[in-house]
Amino acid sequence: MKLTIRQIAEMAGVSVTTVSQILNNKGSRFSDATRKKVWDIVNEHQYKPDFFASNLITRHSKTIGMIVPDVTDFFFSKIVEGAEAYMNPLGYMLILCNSHQTLEKETQLLRQLAHRSVDGIILATPNQLPEEYSLKSDRYKKMPLILVDRGINQREAGRLIVKEYEGAYQAVSYLIKKGHRDIGMLKESTGYYQLEERYNGYRHALKDAGIPFRRQWVVPGPLTIEGGYNAAKELVRKGVTAIFCGNDAMAMGCYQAIYEQGKKIPEDISVVGFDGLKLSQYTTPPLTTVEQPTFDIGFTAAKFLVDAIEFPEHRIPNKIFDTKLIIRESVKDKTIENDER
Repeated sequence: MKLTIRQIAEMAGVSVTTVSQILNNKGSRFSDATRKKVWDIVNEHQYKPDFFASNLITRHSKTIGMIVPDVTDFFFSKIVEGAEAYMNPLGYMLILCNSHQTLEKETQLLRQLAHRSVDGIILATPNQLPEEYSLKSDRYKKMPLILVDRGINQREAGRLIVKEYEGAYQAVSYLIKKGHRDIGMLKESTGYYQLEERYNGYRHALKDAGIPFRRQWVVPGPLTIEGGYNAAKELVRKGVTAIFCGNDAMAMGCYQAIYEQGKKIPEDISVVGFDGLKLSQYTTPPLTTVEQPTFDIGFTAAKFLVDAIEFPEHRIPNKIFDTKLIIRESVKDKTIENDER
């Protein structure tokens, strides 16, 4: 026989409300002993809450939709991990959807998730949403939407912005400080990430150091290992001594292209990435990169969404994330070489 919340309350000697709040992680005002007593009964009888029944009462399904451009992308997998870390302990389940970077697929998924009565949606998008999906539309007063979009869609609250310009500027300035003047860049070509801030940081760091910008030293490619590999093959032949990569995946492809042309990192060419993915520390040599708090972005997006669901009268704040240059072993100090001359 399936146990009910009322039976758990009777067995624990507490009220139904107490059990409900403890099961929904809102029982902090109760003693450890009371919480333990309830959870011991729940675990012993393998109680599973009936979300369909509770949905009828609370109007909440405890389900959140999440749409990302590419589920295989290292960056977005970390975003998802951060979101789940916040939501799962609160009893929310995640429905993960892949938009394949297209606006058409995104809007289709938004409609499908709404029909499945999710409580809210986290949308990681490179696109400008049509007016019917703007954050001012009536549909999102009933079903909150949090965007991870690098500020493409205008809104007054719930903005999650990373200081990408500052991170790129710092990375290129570091290369300049180490004596490099022939600095190329592997830049994303698809536009789906809209990473103009990284490109602007690169150009302005050169300009402020009095180094001419050379368009032929900016080679576009997809933000993938293969994209970095193909773009770097072209750039290495142009005589650069350092390469700033649009992301860490491109940097890994860049490594392979450099080695295939009989050159070494950092002796012949220095490389800097962007993202701070965990696996960047395991390349040979370990990659110098700009770290952005990817996990925290997902975690914060989930927090903003749950707050919007549970406290709809509250205004969602904005949050700005700092970047940090992680210095490892992929950059050569050419100032020592110049001093010796």
